[in-house]
Amino acid sequence: MRRWRDAWRDRRVAWSGSLLLVLACAAFIVPILAPLAGQEWGGVDLYRRLASPSLIHPLGTDEIGRDLMLRLLQGGRVSLMVGIVAALAAAGFGTAIGLFAGFRGGRTDAVLMRATDGMIALPLLPLLIVLAAIDLKKIGVPTSLVDSEAISLYRIIVLVAFVGWTTVGRIVRGATLSLRSRDFVRAAEAMGASSARIMLVHILPNLASPIIVATTLAVGEIILLESVLSFLGVGVQPPIASWGNMLTGAQETIAFAPQLALYPGLLIFVTVIACNFLGDGLQDALDPRAERRL
Repeated sequence: MRRWRDAWRDRRVAWSGSLLLVLACAAFIVPILAPLAGQEWGGVDLYRRLASPSLIHPLGTDEIGRDLMLRLLQGGRVSLMVGIVAALAAAGFGTAIGLFAGFRGGRTDAVLMRATDGMIALPLLPLLIVLAAIDLKKIGVPTSLVDSEAISLYRIIVLVAFVGWTTVGRIVRGATLSLRSRDFVRAAEAMGASSARIMLVHILPNLASPIIVATTLAVGEIILLESVLSFLGVGVQPPIASWGNMLTGAQETIAFAPQLALYPGLLIFVTVIACNFLGDGLQDALDPRAERRL
């Protein structure tokens, strides 16, 4: 607990964590409360196309009259959800691979790490574009799910998690190699503890700090990656809003309505920078070997 209190005293953690918390609360709460004030995030009003900011529309409207602020918050909900869920899924899978490889060692470690190296060697963006273009019906996904509006959201989460576990896997594997020779692990082995118990009870809790830091840094990277894929048209698809596909929609109006590209681009920039600062601050605070600047 003392380390977490020290982490919160780091300005990078305090400011970036507070910013992300405020942004997440606004993204998840405001679109829910907006209908109570007579506003709908997806409501189209062609008579108010590209309207200037006003009390009704604080940031104005987009090219088909939708409230820009509500749409940004709705897009933030999707982008943050993709980043957090995909980062947690990738961290869980990478932790399992790294923990098993580091504890078992030998041929098992060699095979798993070579598979990890092979995944790292693949060109990430072209690979995701190819995977996103696969017809899901031909690989056995139910038609009802394929035809749903949210299928592009589910697909991007699965794809990013599928390719994003390698960093956590290598970090966990290296830490496990160090921990498995410690006295408390040897004592557990001498007392007859099973391999599963040693990994889950004795080693895994000591890996919490590097896993948390790596996951925090991955959130920003995944949000940026989702935005790139959505901008290229293979990520989250309309009518679901994300900051990436909002940038795509703003291409045709950027000459006379640059705010439609400015706001989502600025939110992507701020969110990714905040995630990076948060991860760096947590790394300095939670790593006992790091030089702290509190």
